[in-house]
Amino acid sequence: MKILMLHGINHNMFGQRDPRQYGTLTLAEIDGTLQALGRELGAEVESFQTNAEGAMCERIHQAYAEGQDAVLINAGAWTHYSYGIRDALAILTCPIVELHMSNIHAREAFRHHSVFAEIVRGQICGFGVDSYTLALRAAVSAVQQARAA
Repeated sequence: MKILMLHGINHNMFGQRDPRQYGTLTLAEIDGTLQALGRELGAEVESFQTNAEGAMCERIHQAYAEGQDAVLINAGAWTHYSYGIRDALAILTCPIVELHMSNIHAREAFRHHSVFAEIVRGQICGFGVDSYTLALRAAVSAVQQARAA
């Protein structure tokens, strides 16, 4: 099972950026946690981070061509306004799980809306780094359910 983790804008600053919202773990530590859990669950997890919206769209297109089994995305601020990324995600035929470390519904009003919400399988937010592991477990479950059907 191949699962792609997409990290959005400013996520390269995890561990340094607003620890109250995002904790103190670095992006590399988060990715290491996902890869270890992926091995336990029988999934290979590849991670990609960019601060360039076009590069994110290109990686989503590549995920489609590669036949990824599921995609996890924490797009950061792009979640709230990037129709380009939303349209790229809509191309995918695999389960997509949106995630956020902070509870976007308890933050600034502009963060309450996700332009991805209507095309993703589900959204997980507010559990810090555990949002990532919960999202991975949800994606693996969705793939297993699809294969069993």
